[in-house]
Amino acid sequence: MDKLNASVNLSGEIQMVIGVILGILLLSSLLFWTWGLFRSSIGLTELKTRTKSWWGMATLFLLAALISPIITYIGIGFLSFAALREFYSVIQLRKSDRAGMLWCYLAIPIQYYLAYMGWYELFIIFIPVFMFIWIPFVLVLSGETKMIMTSMAGLPTSIMLCVFGLSHMAYLISLPSIPGFDPGGKGLLLFLIFITQMNDVMQFIWGKLFGRHKILPKISPNKTWEGFLGGLVSSMIIGYFMKFLTPLGDGEVILISFLIAGVGFIGDVVISAIKRDMGVKDMGGAIPGHGGVLDRIDSLSMTTPIFFHLVYFFAY
Repeated sequence: MDKLNASVNLSGEIQMVIGVILGILLLSSLLFWTWGLFRSSIGLTELKTRTKSWWGMATLFLLAALISPIITYIGIGFLSFAALREFYSVIQLRKSDRAGMLWCYLAIPIQYYLAYMGWYELFIIFIPVFMFIWIPFVLVLSGETKMIMTSMAGLPTSIMLCVFGLSHMAYLISLPSIPGFDPGGKGLLLFLIFITQMNDVMQFIWGKLFGRHKILPKISPNKTWEGFLGGLVSSMIIGYFMKFLTPLGDGEVILISFLIAGVGFIGDVVISAIKRDMGVKDMGGAIPGHGGVLDRIDSLSMTTPIFFHLVYFFAY
């Protein structure tokens, strides 16, 4: 009940970062609008898409931060639901898999309740251990064995990406307070989202400017080594100057920023590989003209647990 009745309190550091982000978004949107009046917007489409995604992220964070802490848990839980729904609309599943899919959906409120309660010991094993055992057994109970291996791989993977990974964002809010660290869980959440999204943007910009050598041309043709390394270095620099949102030391925050950039790339290309396999351009159409929810948070599905556990290791 304490979290339900908790007063909204944003530290000065969080207010400053939110102000900077909103300023950048306003300036970017104005520049894109002005450019479109005089010149073709060809070549800027991707940047405009990412800017609009940022507006969505910023709006969600502000609503969660300014209205009530409980909105954070509900909002991120809804993202898990939307991402899971998109995942199932793309991959090939059997009619007999519906019971297993239902259990995957039921895992969402349970996992987020554990995050809300701060029940770390069960939160960390509920999906990777209990659901990993239970879902294949549910599939076996259907009596259908044809293509069951595909389903046994697809369903656990779906909740690991869409539920387990993303739920760590909610648990950041439940982490105990650290004396002298005012930003708290909201500051950590803001740092995670900002560095993950900035890495995505910087990889795109560096790749457009200097990209020559492709990394995975058959999976993600636009990904280049120049873009990847540029995003990596940029994320480490940006992370260092935003360390005030974390309780970490200089070396720790640089290491975490480095890993966020690398793992964010992994999340992006993993989802790209799934889309290639299924022959689709986007995971969904929840965001008109910009694909689905999972297309926008693919990196976060993997950067979030890495960030959470390193912060937990270093600071708690």
